[in-house]
Amino acid sequence: MELLLESNPQTTVSFWRNPAAWLRELNLSSGFWIFFNAAFFYDTGFAVYFFLFNLYLLDFHFNERAIGLINGALTLGLLVGTLPVGALGRKFGPRPVLLFCFTFAPLFGVARALWMWEPAQIALAFLAGLSMCTWTVTFLPAVSRLTTQANRTAAISLIFSVGVGSSALGGAICGYLPQWLAMAGFAMHPAAVKRLILLASSALVSVGVFAVLRLRMPPTAEPAPQQTQPAPRAWLRSSFRGSFRGLLRSSLRGFRLDPFLWRFLLCMALWSAILAAFTPFANVYLSRDLHIPLARIGLIFSVAQFLQLAAGLLVPIVMRAFGMLNGIFATQLAAALTLAAMASARHQSLAVALYLSFSAAQWMSSPGLYSHLMNETPDAERSTAASLTMFANSLVSSAATAAAGILFTQFGYPRILVGIAASAAAVAILCRLLLTQKK
Repeated sequence: MELLLESNPQTTVSFWRNPAAWLRELNLSSGFWIFFNAAFFYDTGFAVYFFLFNLYLLDFHFNERAIGLINGALTLGLLVGTLPVGALGRKFGPRPVLLFCFTFAPLFGVARALWMWEPAQIALAFLAGLSMCTWTVTFLPAVSRLTTQANRTAAISLIFSVGVGSSALGGAICGYLPQWLAMAGFAMHPAAVKRLILLASSALVSVGVFAVLRLRMPPTAEPAPQQTQPAPRAWLRSSFRGSFRGLLRSSLRGFRLDPFLWRFLLCMALWSAILAAFTPFANVYLSRDLHIPLARIGLIFSVAQFLQLAAGLLVPIVMRAFGMLNGIFATQLAAALTLAAMASARHQSLAVALYLSFSAAQWMSSPGLYSHLMNETPDAERSTAASLTMFANSLVSSAATAAAGILFTQFGYPRILVGIAASAAAVAILCRLLLTQKK
């Protein structure tokens, strides 16, 4: 299958036959490739970390309720930090915020792997969310400033896809490392092996700070009006001496919440809640409900990552063939249908195959949604739009993850997964209707 160039609709370049020519035609800047390196280390390190962490919690006898509370606290940290980080990003630009991220997020990752006490885990997860929200808020504005509308969707898809492709290798290593260590004569407890991998993946994330130090952001293409920039003294007063209300005012000052953004925030938040209700428990589901050993879970994770890699590279084709909104709807509906089928599957192999299909389908919707947001938002307002999006996502995702953990513990996986799938189909239809409306 061929990947069409977004920068030149008249030209067809085969990614699979000539990836170098495809990349040249995208005409991505050197600044983008520096940022790409930072994203590579961040995505790879934390992809392995979050693949393994919930299984690590199982070794210490944490159940779905506790896992849901810990993951909910992580999302709550993302929520609380989103708007202040958005204000910081508008004031100082993405680079200082990214430096904070690559310094403190790995440190909290190390602490979470070492302190296995439930209250401490909840508190550390919250702090980890605070540090990691700096990435989620600055990622889209940084990529948008380093790309053009012609190559933006392909650039976002490239970062997403290469991140999951590299983490696929890490997932396979995670699954088979205990066996390899045992064959080499190193007798380690499974929890100790997982702890070693968690510490190594945190160290890998921290390597990305060297790329951030080299990053130089170009000026905005559309300068913000003078009144949108708060006076330095007033901004400092609202940011460091004021309350959360002051930070909210600082983040939104001069920003017009138009009807499109309200509709997008609702759609994106609901879809994020759907994903947050199952994704943190996926490996727990494979381990506890399907009784799959760690080595095979690592292999399944790797296959899922490679499928997401291929799916991400096909996003520009899908979005061009169906149109942006129709493409988003198709991928969301496919995710809902495969999740429902997985919940009803009676055989382990079929359930695994459907899980892999769900992973690829839900992954394809994200580049389309975020590209649609960036394309419809002026450059000067993208940082605030991104922070509001992450704020809304975190708000509903935190509650969805905690509630799902309680429901999985109480009722088991099949019935709850069917309910999540039905909700996903309803959200896909709602998104298609709301995002179609004109401003």
